[in-house]
Amino acid sequence: MHTWSQVSAMERPWDPNDPLAQLLAMEEFDVWARIRKGFAIPDLQNPLVENQLQWYVARPDYIQRTTTRASRYLFHVVQELEKRGMPTELALLPFIESAFNPNAYSTAHAAGMWQFIPSTGRDFNLTQNVFKDERRNVIASTDAALAYLQKLYGMFGDWQLALAAYNWGEGSVQRAINKARAAGQGTDFNSLSQYMPAETRNYVPKLQAVKNIVATPGDYGLTLPKVDNQPYFVTIGKTRDIDIKVAAQLAELSVEEFKALNPQFNRPVIPAGTGTQILLPQSNAEKFKANLGKWGRALSSWTAHKVTSTRERIDAIAKRFGTTPEVIREVNNIPPKTVVTAGSTVLVPRPEHLADKDIAPELVENATLVTAPDVPETRRVHVKVGKKDTLASIARRHKVSVAQIKDWNDLKKDSVSAGQTLELNLPNRVAGARKEPAKKASAGTRYRAAEAKPARKAAPPAPRKTAASEKTKARRS
Repeated sequence: MHTWSQVSAMERPWDPNDPLAQLLAMEEFDVWARIRKGFAIPDLQNPLVENQLQWYVARPDYIQRTTTRASRYLFHVVQELEKRGMPTELALLPFIESAFNPNAYSTAHAAGMWQFIPSTGRDFNLTQNVFKDERRNVIASTDAALAYLQKLYGMFGDWQLALAAYNWGEGSVQRAINKARAAGQGTDFNSLSQYMPAETRNYVPKLQAVKNIVATPGDYGLTLPKVDNQPYFVTIGKTRDIDIKVAAQLAELSVEEFKALNPQFNRPVIPAGTGTQILLPQSNAEKFKANLGKWGRALSSWTAHKVTSTRERIDAIAKRFGTTPEVIREVNNIPPKTVVTAGSTVLVPRPEHLADKDIAPELVENATLVTAPDVPETRRVHVKVGKKDTLASIARRHKVSVAQIKDWNDLKKDSVSAGQTLELNLPNRVAGARKEPAKKASAGTRYRAAEAKPARKAAPPAPRKTAASEKTKARRS
């Protein structure tokens, strides 16, 4: 029998009989109005704001697409901001970072709605392993991003500078402040702009432009989708392994919609584990529970295998688990012509005798996958003995032993003659092993620059990331 915890609202459950809730509903008929009421960052007076406004207003389809995508997440973000007493326009920051795409992945390896790079994700306890990347977890990444923004505000005492630091790095902002002070200049955002890369100079103006649109969309001929002032999703505490396709089927959702709320899972199975949760719309959560009760089959068709031998071959793993190398490579994102190294964890079809046995939690939490080029362990070379060469000098030069050289060449003595040719079997130098990133970049997950932020060629110029500005993404390191 499958055991699952009760569905619980992520935020305070919406109660239509609660007088306070009714009052809020009347006063704030949707989340956009609630966001407007919480605006608390001083408006930025900067020529770039108008440039950004023109860019966004000229693209109503982009605004509609992004705000519709945001509607799944806004209530949760706004509620979390209010709990922390933070300005609600910060709920619009993912508009700039990722176009509210939780699967966004940048060339700087920043992932998720809030665009954390790996190191800063780890700083804020966002797990990144073979099975999941919590930089894409809607709840966990939001909590981390707001904690980071609070930290930055505590450092600079100014939300505009905190935002600049979120993009550029707190060290870079502090150095700019020091330069401005040394030059007898102001230390507000506009005064520091001259020291900033173009991306950061445009970053806060972009947020101000989006804030202006949300404040009065009608002034720009735009209409925002209605977002109800109540939770979009609830959480289910998960206690058994379950395939993503099965979970979506039980919830009567498309796999695409299921992944939009649960984008942190890297593999086609969601492993059981302490604190593992899935998010579902309220009505679908009820369907999930009802359908689960009738489900008479296995919930998961996958399990995990830890590689223990050096450079275990994919075809050997496939044969052991009754599948093909192609299946193993595809489900684990293992490139062609590579092997997996000892200590790696790979997903494999679940054998019949393990049908009711979940993947061990300790294996899930520590899972890594490292691949290396599939090349022979040694290569045969021929060395011509020089006039001053000895077996010992040749052995030292090629980092082998005299005994090995004698064995390879059937030599009985320790002497060799000039001009003699010796055969050596030298270790192949394997190009650096490839550790799978927490989220493999692909056409499906890498967002287009224009989808998340204005492109350089558009009016106004909002530059693409240069090598220097990509380095600023490491602000979170």
